[in-house]
Amino acid sequence: MAEVVNRPDTAVNLPEMASEDSLALTTTKNTTEVTAPAEKKVKKIIRRKKRPARAQVDPATVKSEPPAQTGTTFNIWYNKWAGGDKEDSAMSQTHAKGRCNIALDSGYTKADGHPGAFFCLYFARGVCHKGQDCDYLHRLPGPYDIFPQNVDCFGRDKFSDYRDDMGGVGSFSRQNRTIYVGRIHVSDDIEEIVARHFAEWGPIERIRVLSNRGIAFVTYRDLANAEFAKEAMAWQSLEGNEILNLRWSLPDPNPMAQKREARRIEEQAAEAIRKALPAEFVAEIEGKDPEARKRRKIESGYGLEGYEAPDEVHFARGPNAVNPRGREGFELEHEQRLMLEAAEQEMMQEQQYDQPPPQQQQQGGIFSSSTLAALQGAQVAVASTPAPKTSTGPLVAYDSDSD
Repeated sequence: MAEVVNRPDTAVNLPEMASEDSLALTTTKNTTEVTAPAEKKVKKIIRRKKRPARAQVDPATVKSEPPAQTGTTFNIWYNKWAGGDKEDSAMSQTHAKGRCNIALDSGYTKADGHPGAFFCLYFARGVCHKGQDCDYLHRLPGPYDIFPQNVDCFGRDKFSDYRDDMGGVGSFSRQNRTIYVGRIHVSDDIEEIVARHFAEWGPIERIRVLSNRGIAFVTYRDLANAEFAKEAMAWQSLEGNEILNLRWSLPDPNPMAQKREARRIEEQAAEAIRKALPAEFVAEIEGKDPEARKRRKIESGYGLEGYEAPDEVHFARGPNAVNPRGREGFELEHEQRLMLEAAEQEMMQEQQYDQPPPQQQQQGGIFSSSTLAALQGAQVAVASTPAPKTSTGPLVAYDSDSD
């Protein structure tokens, strides 16, 4: 702490020793002046509140109409038609009633506080009238929105196989991220137009446009974004008055596409393994740490000059692992196992001591003592056969009837 000395003839100023927040002390003749502290600049952090979801249509204009006939039998429990395997041709020729605008319509709803909630199907189609009172999510799917394999991002049940026209919800037997887009009006910049309209619904991995046929194939990075885009762009238009026909794509027979899909699955599995393992271990395996090789060579030598343990020995885990890190967590189990084995051996020894010693085999006999004891204990009554009676008389010496 700085000392202030009062002298009648001198004045001492200590501005460099005082902090910005402390008071500046100035001494004059027999007086001490206290100056005002320097004003702090306070940065105000303005946090914008998350806006509520907007109602896409006026609730007064919503009418409860029965669903259009797309099958042969109407199910009163599910309120929809069943038995049809093709989409209604009249419905596919009619333009959609609305279109979702992510920048204006997104917001929080009642479902934001519930983890694992599904997305609103009517929000994707642009006709949800509930707004913030909706029980489903009103936003785009993200990379962390993962749902069970048997349902889509809207909570609808999938089937074991696709429909004949490749429409509907889809199948849980294959992870299909590619959408077939038909009825496109071909122009010079059709690829740019398709990319601009479909990029609104999530990150795209690949787009292929066949201008001579007026169709396109859009592959999204995540499955949830593909399911959302299929409903959002169904019966919509790009730049003209066309009505798009969206279906799920068939598997690509191109060998390069199949290899690309297999490589993507391997990368997903590798990424999941990276998240499960420690970062240092992953960096060492992938060779991203330049000092890892030197450290590994020193650690895997175990004090032996010129020796380097192989990976299956150095990274082994268990009570008998050579690496001390591999034995972590197994010492207690190993000690408990040894205690159980010792207790079992003691019980076996006690049982051996309690049993009587076996009797020695009698000298000169062919049966052992245990066999003889068993024979003596068994009381077997042997029926004796009576001896034939000897005949008496004058003809006792004759043994036959002949002369």
